Amino acid sequence: MAKLKTGRHTSAIKAWRQSERSAAKNRGVKAKIKLAVKDLDSRVAAQDIEAAKKVLPKIYSLLDKASKKGVIHGKTASRKKSRLSNRVKKVVKKSSVK
Repeated sequence: MAKLKTGRHTSAIKAWRQSERSAAKNRGVKAKIKLAVKDLDSRVAAQDIEAAKKVLPKIYSLLDKASKKGVIHGKTASRKKSRLSNRVKKVVKKSSVK
């Protein structure tokens, strides 16, 4: 395709449109992960161990899917999963000590 009168190439315009679409999708995925983590944190704060253990695999799934699609880096997903499981383990230890 020919260059537009504005001086921008059509391929650059298409790339910009694509990046805007993918950024919007990525924001949605990240927001979903953040909501799930907040839900887990509230359950941990309420000492609701069983509910927290049920939510944890769902968060793992969200993180794995996000890393598979390239929304977040694989090691970032792994680190987040590790830290979330440590939070739940800490609450389990506290409740078993009592």
